[in-house]
Amino acid sequence: MFNDAVLPFVFESMPVRGAIIQLRDSWRDMQAAHDYPAPVAGVLGQAAAATALVAHSLKFDGSITLQISGDGPLDMLVMQCTNSLDLRGMARHQPIVPEQFSELVGNARCAITLNHDKQEKPYQGIVSVKGETLAGCLEDYFVRSVQVPSHLQLVSNRDCAAGILLQQMPGENGQLDADDWRRLGFLAATLSPEDFTAGAGVGLLRKLFSEDDLRVFAHRDLRFRCRCSRQRVENLMRILGEKEARAVCEELGKVEVICEYCGKHRSLDAVDISRVFADHVVTGSDTLH
Repeated sequence: MFNDAVLPFVFESMPVRGAIIQLRDSWRDMQAAHDYPAPVAGVLGQAAAATALVAHSLKFDGSITLQISGDGPLDMLVMQCTNSLDLRGMARHQPIVPEQFSELVGNARCAITLNHDKQEKPYQGIVSVKGETLAGCLEDYFVRSVQVPSHLQLVSNRDCAAGILLQQMPGENGQLDADDWRRLGFLAATLSPEDFTAGAGVGLLRKLFSEDDLRVFAHRDLRFRCRCSRQRVENLMRILGEKEARAVCEELGKVEVICEYCGKHRSLDAVDISRVFADHVVTGSDTLH
């Protein structure tokens, strides 16, 4: 059994690969600086599990970002995971939020962005958010954008975010029986938060797929890690421009920046602002074009 890790596996007799995930400490760390309403926290936890399930199979140095934006009470959700399984995420929402996923997101779209550290332009796929669950929306993405039939089950509560992803393997020898594929999807859909009470691992997979032979690989640990820094805040000030930065500092006595991911506060006073722009002299207009 494990916590905060992804466990990949394949079916020996079928061209199907899978991975199961559980987040506990990392999920609690992600919520620590926020007071999300239960419906928002539920979707955010599911997004964390889904994003890490995809990121664990990245074959390059980079990251995957899942973003949902629309006109519902959930204004925006962003979840990002690197190929080394450093995970961070946040959500913005209105004061009153409904319980149902479809009402929470409203007319929204889901964008999946793959950032390769060695390529200038990222790859992005976008689908409309339809249906009653985030998992259903992402299954639609896998079919439409990457042509990989998938079963995805995501569960989340305050203490645990978890899920399982099953995908047909393209280019593999042998045919996958349609009844077998439906059976696997049905079994995956039975997972609930209670199934992860004692942790996830080989025992849970054996219980879930008792009729199938699986080859299970080594699990990979993950963690919540925000990439905010003092340097990033100073770069933000340079983008804002010296005139605007000094004006805010003069009005408020300081410029305070709060990271939306981890909630950390960083303040710059007049001396800090002078140093930022002394170290990075820019001639011409303060306006960013």
